[in-house]
Amino acid sequence: MSLLSLVRSRSTAVIVTAVVVTAGFQIAEAVAAPQAPSAPVTVTREPLASAGHPRGAPQRTLGLSRVTVMPGTTLALHHHPGTQIGYVDSGVLTYTVEQGRARLMAGTGDDPRLVRVIRAGQTAKVHPGQWLIEQPTDHHHAQNRGTVPVIIYLATLFKDGEPASIPG
Repeated sequence: MSLLSLVRSRSTAVIVTAVVVTAGFQIAEAVAAPQAPSAPVTVTREPLASAGHPRGAPQRTLGLSRVTVMPGTTLALHHHPGTQIGYVDSGVLTYTVEQGRARLMAGTGDDPRLVRVIRAGQTAKVHPGQWLIEQPTDHHHAQNRGTVPVIIYLATLFKDGEPASIPG
């Protein structure tokens, strides 16, 4: 091997080593750098079960979900593409109807009783063991003004492929 070849190969090795070391430092700095905190999760919707095209409801999907609303969270104005029942299992939901009317119920499913009809412009507190019956014409928003999460079980009957909620 000539002296020129040896110098070239050593120069190349030094350059490659420098690049690898520099890249390693940059990767280590990126990994060690503090990460910006992600936004806290304020609402989660967990699908629990569904049945497409239940008997008597062609082109519809029957669904069951659990929604958790953390303290201090506001659910924006929205409505649903079909009938929905929202059963509050824990916490207290502050619920306002802007258009339409929702029925607030209590008791068991076998022996339900109407607590009140919440009309446009009215707000109600929905306590554990109570549930709301919502129709597509009921535009509403809600808040968890408490200190514990609100847990809501939703039974829905929506047209196939429709979203869980529609803004506005």
